[in-house]
Amino acid sequence: MRAEGAIGRDKLPSGAISGENPSAAKQTPVEPGQRACGPTHLPTYELTTHDLPPGYQFEAWRNNFAPMLEFDEPDDMTVGFGGKQVTWDLGCLAFSRIETDALGFVSLPGHTRRDPLDHWTLTTLLYGCVNTIAPARTFEGSAGVVQVHSLARPFEGNITNSEMLMLFVPRDFCTEVTSALNAAEFSNLSTGMGRLFTDYMIGLAKRLPVIDEAELPALVAATRAMILACASPSADRIEEAREPIASVLIERAHRIIQARLFDPKFGAESLRRELGVSRSRLYRLFEPFGGVMHYIQHRRLLDAHSALSDPTDQRRIIEIAEQHCFNDGTEFSRAFRREFGCSPTDVRSGQKVDLPYKPAADLKAYAPEERFGVLLRRLHG
Repeated sequence: MRAEGAIGRDKLPSGAISGENPSAAKQTPVEPGQRACGPTHLPTYELTTHDLPPGYQFEAWRNNFAPMLEFDEPDDMTVGFGGKQVTWDLGCLAFSRIETDALGFVSLPGHTRRDPLDHWTLTTLLYGCVNTIAPARTFEGSAGVVQVHSLARPFEGNITNSEMLMLFVPRDFCTEVTSALNAAEFSNLSTGMGRLFTDYMIGLAKRLPVIDEAELPALVAATRAMILACASPSADRIEEAREPIASVLIERAHRIIQARLFDPKFGAESLRRELGVSRSRLYRLFEPFGGVMHYIQHRRLLDAHSALSDPTDQRRIIEIAEQHCFNDGTEFSRAFRREFGCSPTDVRSGQKVDLPYKPAADLKAYAPEERFGVLLRRLHG
């Protein structure tokens, strides 16, 4: 049963954590523990225990994690053990999506040292709970909270049936990151910035299956900036991470707006409070979209267009307008025509209408590297 407080699976592509690759139909089957071949340009490794006989499943899972952890052996090895892991090699970092049955664990420094790994792990659970006992503290992690562990220190604990995202950061990755994670190890990043890092991790899980290797330097730089801004925030570090933070905030705002689409009381101030940002920050985020309220209305009109286009939706136009927070039918029709170049009645009747046309933007005033973005924002409406 799914644990209370689980992160919604709609944040990830279908099969993202269930061990399915969204591009699996185009890929060559991968042997457990072997490098995957497919359309993604990043080196990817996959392991699943479900293809093995039940009596061998736990042993395969334990061997997979042997360089960093020792697992407590189940009472009955014959009943099988479910575990799936997909790992991307990011050069100087690694990122995993993991699904595991419940188990106990102990770090190798506190047990039997096999390999000189001293990485940090930054983990966010999508569902489940983990309890960690370290020499100086005990802490629990739950869905949506980033936990920081150090593989160079002794610790032990247990985890319930869980799904998680895990970022591996080597100790020599960056001096500033070393300092920040040293201060944060064996703790939860439960602040507002820490929750932003959870969203950033979920964004990575979405992007990595399709990212090109040429994008890796920028991705690693953004990840470094996000670690510093979230683990040890300061004005300078938050400014350095401005672009990835903005991307995370926009994605979170999109989800909030979609969830509150039919709430007539929802507006810019409600969105600002839920995002936890200042008014000026909110307006800067939505400036490329023509402003906060313009974007909210745009999403409502898109949803109304979808309802009007659906032949099974027999509601009156004014009912659809009211559902989408337009109390006046004339106001709804005017806004609808401005957005789509046709009336709600045209869409409801299914008659052929001209495609909406917008005058070409004058891009000469923009730098060459800015023009494409300006064009796409104009198309957005």
